[in-house]
Amino acid sequence: MSLDPGTAREDEFVVADRLLTDVRGSLRVPVLSTPGMIAMMERTASTLAREHLGDGRATVGFEVCVKHVAAAREGARCVARAVLREVVDGRKLHFDVEVRDGARTVGVGTHERRVIDVERHAREAGVS
Repeated sequence: MSLDPGTAREDEFVVADRLLTDVRGSLRVPVLSTPGMIAMMERTASTLAREHLGDGRATVGFEVCVKHVAAAREGARCVARAVLREVVDGRKLHFDVEVRDGARTVGVGTHERRVIDVERHAREAGVS
């Protein structure tokens, strides 16, 4: 594995479709939902890891701790950022994650992923 602390990735996305909520009609305009924000944070971290792992290895998420601190309206162009903070035992990846809408912070937190052997995982799950 060639993942080193400080390795970072940014992905731009548009707040639309399944990323939206109007909180069951209580908001006047749809905004980025908390689950949608988390999905973008996880996607960015998992893509970063995948780009640096060898064949036959993947990651699975196991912890997310975030604060959703501002709204991003429908149509906003946001950026999800993941920075690898620490690698523990060669398989536990600790990321700092955030979503920004321009200069505004929308969400911030941490995300942890584990490196797995894809073939071994498939065997243990009974998948041929």
